[in-house]
Amino acid sequence: MPTSICLMIRSAQSMPIQDLHLQECLLGALASKTVVYVTHQIEFLPSADLILVMKGGRIAQAGKYNDILGSGEELMELVGAHQDALTALDVIDVANGGSETISLSLSRSLSSSEEKDKQNGKDDGDKVQSGQLVQEEEREKGRVGFWVYWKYLTLAYGGALVPFVLIAQLLFQVLQIASNYWMAWASPVSKDAKPPVSTSTLIYVFVALAVASSLCILIRALFLVTAAYKTATLLFNKMHMAIFRAPMSFFDSTPSGRILNRASTDQSEVDTNIAYQMGSVAFSIIQLVGIIAVMSQVAWQVFLVFVPVIIICF
Repeated sequence: MPTSICLMIRSAQSMPIQDLHLQECLLGALASKTVVYVTHQIEFLPSADLILVMKGGRIAQAGKYNDILGSGEELMELVGAHQDALTALDVIDVANGGSETISLSLSRSLSSSEEKDKQNGKDDGDKVQSGQLVQEEEREKGRVGFWVYWKYLTLAYGGALVPFVLIAQLLFQVLQIASNYWMAWASPVSKDAKPPVSTSTLIYVFVALAVASSLCILIRALFLVTAAYKTATLLFNKMHMAIFRAPMSFFDSTPSGRILNRASTDQSEVDTNIAYQMGSVAFSIIQLVGIIAVMSQVAWQVFLVFVPVIIICF
């Protein structure tokens, strides 16, 4: 290759393509050039002239593959994490043409590491945990804390839109009750009874109450959608900024499918469900309070039933 600098990417390649990439490109076309190869694929390390093991931004080990394989824990942690995967790989010859294979080297190095751990009194469970590359996904069971909901409600505009949503629902409920009261009071009880107001007045007032109720629903929906959209956008941006600013160790220990699941399925729940489900709960509570208030005007004895039921439910 006549070029002085060659940049290559090998992400999303299958194992045969990776082997071909190593043999034909790195060891073939670039054999006469200095190659800096940054990787976690330890099956390719025996072909390197010099290996630098990085940890915490510093060089933890340096040397040839066979020299540093059993001399420290940094490389052994990576070897232990990939042991199961490497045993299934095809045998790759070492660059110097020797007959020693990676699987044999790994088995010997792992055996020597196990003997050292036994001599030092280390537990096998601790060794496996320290060599584990992909972290287990944390899961919790139980009730969601109040502060989680509070943080969600106050994320957009500091929660300034939440009172407007509740006030709009409260006005809607009051207008609904007023409509029922108006129809019950203004409608004649029989054909012979004289109505308290004219028919046109009854209709005009009822239509006015219905239009006002519709406006309350419209205002409630606008505020709810605005708050839900703003909250979902902020959470989406914060999640992606956290991903973009995460260290490389985060991507080494977190599968890409787990990240995509958070950015797709979970984000879809935030976009379409959470805000409206929380709104439905608040609207149902306001409606229940309105029903109890109306029924208490007719028969206050209903409190003898509602109060114990509410206490039991909560």
